Amino acid sequence: MTQIDLLRRHGLFDAKVPRYTSYPPANHFGQSVGADVQCDWIAAIPQGRAVSVYIHIPFCRRLCWFCACRTQGTSTMRPVDAYVDQLLLELAQLRRLAPAGLMMGRLHLGGGTPTILPAKTMARLLRAVFTAFDRADDFEFSVEIDPTDAAPDLLQTLIDFGMNRASIGVQDFAPAVQKAIGRPQSLDQTQSVAQFLRDAGLRSLNVDLLYGLPHQTPDSFRRTLDHVADLCPDRLAIYGYAHVPWMSKRQVMIKDDTLPDAMARFELAGIAHDAMTSQGLRAIGIDHFANPSDRLARADANGTLRRNFQGYTDDQSETLLGLGASAISAFGQGFVQNAVATSAWHDRVGQDGLAGQKGYVLTPQDKVVSQIIADLMCRFAFDRDALLQQFPDQSNLIASARAMLSERFGDAITEDGNLLQLRPEAKPLVRIMARHVDSFIGVSGGYSAAI
Repeated sequence: MTQIDLLRRHGLFDAKVPRYTSYPPANHFGQSVGADVQCDWIAAIPQGRAVSVYIHIPFCRRLCWFCACRTQGTSTMRPVDAYVDQLLLELAQLRRLAPAGLMMGRLHLGGGTPTILPAKTMARLLRAVFTAFDRADDFEFSVEIDPTDAAPDLLQTLIDFGMNRASIGVQDFAPAVQKAIGRPQSLDQTQSVAQFLRDAGLRSLNVDLLYGLPHQTPDSFRRTLDHVADLCPDRLAIYGYAHVPWMSKRQVMIKDDTLPDAMARFELAGIAHDAMTSQGLRAIGIDHFANPSDRLARADANGTLRRNFQGYTDDQSETLLGLGASAISAFGQGFVQNAVATSAWHDRVGQDGLAGQKGYVLTPQDKVVSQIIADLMCRFAFDRDALLQQFPDQSNLIASARAMLSERFGDAITEDGNLLQLRPEAKPLVRIMARHVDSFIGVSGGYSAAI
């Protein structure tokens, strides 16, 4: 059986499955978990614990048509300034509730376009953040950067405050593709920002790309990958474009008949894999690449790779504190998402100081399923002994999940004692395997999983 036959047999080219950056996915969060639970969980963080902090900046000067993120357009800084004012209130309330001695291991600014903030506004925000939290020894500060909206004084401000990793959004350099997704961005603009950051002492440069975009061809994508290689990124994320116009209305601007079909998308993903690995980068998980010396590559090599709402990470913190509209916080007990609409988030912060609107309380069973899916997504493996050691009271569930995977994916895996491993040619099936664990355990355990 060829690889294509194997993948087709298991439905790869027809499947619509979650990315599993959390379990359960955020579309299963409910209204029974809100700001009151959020307060309790923040107060219960152990003293001295290192936490991660995510700040969502939802504003953009332009709305790219491919994007499905929670963003809004603005032509003035007035709503941005008001938003930052409210962020400072939310941050102050968070710090009042949190126990003393918390350390910040990670800080990530995402969006939207975080670099839309003027330098003085960014400095004001970051001063408040670093007043609220001391930095852990291995502190990492990362920011998503749009090269078309990143003033030099803003970039220098970020460097001055300790930004040591930047993620530059590229998507694709082909003019026809950029026109079709509403994101004009020249190679010169991108190179200029990358060089500025390198000259300023930035430690790690990431580049974000998409495959499966309108008018994208193997030849045009190879040219984009060549340009990206010239930037010498330390890390890349190369995601498959998700066309969901029923969820993101701006995507109606992208016509279905301009998109590559499933087989063409698979070819584009393979081109990206071959191009990046031939440059000496390590393939990580389903969509990341990194220099062998990069922290992400080291985490992959030593088995500590994890997955969160930003994708693959070496961040080991159990606690993620999300600030801003739609931001999600993760705790050992479960998840809380802030009010999604900026106006609703403003109102909640003004009333209660926090904006949690919906979430999910993890059951003991959920935690096992979450770990199984994380192991599959990060290590392409199911280690029964490791799971039993971590969850000794869930042996029946672990045995059932293992038996189901063995039966359903026998031609896609190898089994050696307690270890189930995906064959190399079957790795593209990992999200489908995760979906089967999700739906199988969900049905048997009462969780209403989306198939």
